[in-house]
Amino acid sequence: MFQDITIDELRKLKDRKDLTIVDVRSPSEYKDSTLPYSLNIPVFDDQERAEVGTLYKQTSVQAAKDRGLEIFSAKLPAFITEFAGIPGEKVVFCWRGGMRSRTAATVLSLMDIHAYRLAGGYKAYRKWVLDTLDSFNFNPKPYVIHGNTGTGKTNLLHRLKGQGHPVLDLEGLAGHRGSIFGQIGLKANNQKTFDSLLLEDLIKLEHSPYVLFEAESARIGKVVIPPFMVHKKAVGTQIWIDMPLQSRVQQIIEDYQPELYKEQYITAFQLIKSRIHVPIAAEIERCLHADLFAEAIEMILQYYYDPRYDFSSQQYEEAEKVTFTVNNLDEAEAAVINYLSSQYT
Repeated sequence: MFQDITIDELRKLKDRKDLTIVDVRSPSEYKDSTLPYSLNIPVFDDQERAEVGTLYKQTSVQAAKDRGLEIFSAKLPAFITEFAGIPGEKVVFCWRGGMRSRTAATVLSLMDIHAYRLAGGYKAYRKWVLDTLDSFNFNPKPYVIHGNTGTGKTNLLHRLKGQGHPVLDLEGLAGHRGSIFGQIGLKANNQKTFDSLLLEDLIKLEHSPYVLFEAESARIGKVVIPPFMVHKKAVGTQIWIDMPLQSRVQQIIEDYQPELYKEQYITAFQLIKSRIHVPIAAEIERCLHADLFAEAIEMILQYYYDPRYDFSSQQYEEAEKVTFTVNNLDEAEAAVINYLSSQYT
């Protein structure tokens, strides 16, 4: 027989490399939000789930159970084969630890495939995430990376992480670069997914002496950063990267790949067009249509992003601050690494 486990017990099991977490909810539920790094082996697909749900609401609980069993029975061979192909221990969960995960775990047990069931399902997990974030005590000393748009702050963080420094990539967790053009070419995460991924990284980093992250606003795309992280940003050591305009233009072209997403960038530009002096805005739009991306980006930086960044930077005037004037990302990486080495030797 299968064994129910709590969120706390699952957290202890997750340290084992041979554990696989399986979401047995429908594909649309899984796509909306799930436990990080879980697989999806659904008991019902979206249409089947809707059919069973309708019977549950409009006919009877027994009618829904009978139809659910009929649907699932036809899938049993493929379902069991897929689970049997997963090595090591397994944990299954559904929305609230109900019929789908119970049925899945029971069937697997009958076939001598041991699987734990997460008590309370995804609903219990989501509550744990929110409660934990609400009371999280994150102690590492914060170092906040600043720089005008195009400085390559996210790339800098990735480089620093590759060198073994503790890094929190908030834009990566959000799936958004934090600007009007920030979602293009990326898969944006919703709040539930962002919260789950953020908490996983916070737990990994909570015993680090320090942590590096980018100076984000309280909102990245559609997701909101927890208040304690906004506070950490405000009280942290502010590392400013000062880079020439032309270097930033080239960095943006590398990062944003306008030649691949031209029409999306033209569409996104309409959202800020009215905030730029009319003749300049018209010239930017002409350059975008003419594939003159470097020229368009330079004007967007000069007449839109740089003035906004200069204004927002005033809130950090009282904070501890270090500035590195560099020509490119290589120099920025070297400067930050040297600075951190002087702080932690």
